[in-house]
Amino acid sequence: MTETAATTGESAAVTSEMQFHPQPQPGPATPWAFPAPERGALSNGLTVLRCDRPGQQLVAVEVFLAAPLEAEPKGLDGVATIMSRAFTEGTDKHSAEEFAAELERCGATLDAFADHPGVRVSLEVPVSRLPKALGLLADALRAPAFADGEIERLVRNRLDELPHEAANPNRRAAKQLSHELFPADLRMSRPRQGTEETVRNIDSAAVRAFYEAHVRPATATAVVVGDLTGIDLDAVLADTLGAWTGNTAAPYPLAPVTADDSGRVVIVDRPGAVQTQLLIGRIGADRHDRVWPAQVLGTYCLGGTLTSRLDRVLREEKGYTYGVRAFGQVLRSSEDGTGAAMLAISGSVDTESTGPALDDLWKVLRTLAAEGLTDAERDVAVQNLVGVAPLKYETASAVAGTLADQVEQHLPDDFQAQLYARLAATGTVEATAAVVNAFPVDRLVTVLVGDASRIAEPVRALNIGEVTVVS
Repeated sequence: MTETAATTGESAAVTSEMQFHPQPQPGPATPWAFPAPERGALSNGLTVLRCDRPGQQLVAVEVFLAAPLEAEPKGLDGVATIMSRAFTEGTDKHSAEEFAAELERCGATLDAFADHPGVRVSLEVPVSRLPKALGLLADALRAPAFADGEIERLVRNRLDELPHEAANPNRRAAKQLSHELFPADLRMSRPRQGTEETVRNIDSAAVRAFYEAHVRPATATAVVVGDLTGIDLDAVLADTLGAWTGNTAAPYPLAPVTADDSGRVVIVDRPGAVQTQLLIGRIGADRHDRVWPAQVLGTYCLGGTLTSRLDRVLREEKGYTYGVRAFGQVLRSSEDGTGAAMLAISGSVDTESTGPALDDLWKVLRTLAAEGLTDAERDVAVQNLVGVAPLKYETASAVAGTLADQVEQHLPDDFQAQLYARLAATGTVEATAAVVNAFPVDRLVTVLVGDASRIAEPVRALNIGEVTVVS
């Protein structure tokens, strides 16, 4: 017998002796609901939401400060951003370098950013170092240094970022869309982190004045999520964030959001561009609106995933793009319903395909209005949105972030849990009505960042709105 034959015979013998076991079958699904927090307050007026998550040894802390962009003084757009970045640049106890070293010793990360509703400060730290890290966070909020040199450095850094943002087609489209939608006197019409002109006006005195006017425990909320077993959190909070003092003035009053989303096209000219960035948007309902769950579901069917309608036509059938997304983004949410969300469709196509791609995109929207969603589309969307929730909220930071979102949007603590229940109960007809109302073909502001000399005429021929070219 040859060596090959012998080997083949041995393999056959081994194969004949293999035992195949039945494929494992899934067991019953474990009931899941978005974690419910426990709400309380410290003696200084700071609201606290805590959520014990056994096994989550990395604790997440989110602090929301009611310091909205609308409160920035005239000519100082961006001062909230510089202030938020300065929270990690030293306190009355530590220089910037010492503060960074103390965070590192705790194994902690501390970040902050400013947005329309206010400022968010985020801390992550191993549970064993939570008291020390909360003390550092409290120092940053209670007595930030705002040293002249550090503020000057942060301003220079921000000025260095601006040319890069202007060169990014996606960022440029977003800036233009905000400028188009909102009146000039509304803060939402201008870049969130300021312009070169306004950022240059910011100094340490301006940062401190904004801090003293709007940052105080009485209008702030702290969210703490993680494994709190064996931790006297009340005592830890009292010794850290509880030592933060400030006045009890009411939050800055916010004006209702107004917008002009009459249908039109604005081309931001980029001579020689080989691609066109598309951003098509309008203003949608406040998150308190009863239509929100159906709108989330319908928008997901339209452009929330690779299998949605927009991708199926523009990507799979036509090959215009690597992907197009439809989404709703909360800008500001108010208890009285005077806030707003941005409803948008975003993607990019090669220059020559700009006109045909827009034509087909409008056909998708018109077909949706005429024929509606299918039950299969609705079922897949519910499965993806609701079924993925247990994985989406595996980490303490994901839970803390969503709870803090609810706080800044003035939503009840059980909003996310109720949202999943309402998504599951939303029918195809309701989802169709919501998405059709969200994206009416005659009330969409279309921003195109690309070569105007090559795309303007094909776009005009579509008759989807008056076309204007800007530089």
